[in-house]
Amino acid sequence: GIDLVAMCVNDIVVAGAEPLFFLDYYATGRLDVDTATDVIRGIARGCELAGCALTGGETAEMPGMYAEGDYDLAGFAVGIAEKSRLLQPDNVQVGDLLLGLASSGPHSNGYSLIRKVLEVSGASLDQTLGDTTLAEALLAPTRIYVKSLLALLAQVDVHALAHITGGGLTENLPRVLPEHSCARIDRSAWTLPPVFDWLQHSGRIAEQEMLRTFNCGIGMVVCVPAAAADQATQVLTALGETVYRIGEIATCDCATPCVRYT
Repeated sequence: GIDLVAMCVNDIVVAGAEPLFFLDYYATGRLDVDTATDVIRGIARGCELAGCALTGGETAEMPGMYAEGDYDLAGFAVGIAEKSRLLQPDNVQVGDLLLGLASSGPHSNGYSLIRKVLEVSGASLDQTLGDTTLAEALLAPTRIYVKSLLALLAQVDVHALAHITGGGLTENLPRVLPEHSCARIDRSAWTLPPVFDWLQHSGRIAEQEMLRTFNCGIGMVVCVPAAAADQATQVLTALGETVYRIGEIATCDCATPCVRYT
């Protein structure tokens, strides 16, 4: 449930908007009250973390359409922002610095590949991975950045925000960049978290494939003027975020924005 909310509200806040309310859709062949209760509890917790209201939803029972125990979950959120304060690619300038906010795990993306790695490796989900189990590391709820980022937007001149979902840094950062610019990312700026290190080695996945499939430990990127980077880091750290200075914006001779790793 938290993951469902997170993927919606994190996408809203990167526009510079505040999530207002959320609605869900739960469909199954036969309603399992305990499972549905757990899901709705997670959705409610996600809305609490995002500071938005859970205003309603729909539950549909469709016998014969779903296998026993299967269910389909969907949701959407609505947010609000002053038009003049919406974050646009044109705001981004050469020399801006990129701050990466730590993720809590895979964040609802890359699970087709994760399942394949589990199948090929034959790994036990109960094996330890740092101070947790593999199962807990893979299923850690998606981090919700809304409150931290709204507080940051109120105090610091933020030029862009990028939610790092499917496609990783490689495909998500270009969405917030203007033409003829690139994001130069310093891969030594942060350490690959244990769960991603395990996936890379167990699945024998090339680094470039990792970076365009998973968030690799960076769930959100904040683009700020160089002069505001220290203040932004202080604000976010005080709000409980783990912040890395991962790169900068540079000029590029390619027509479409891109990401370059160093």
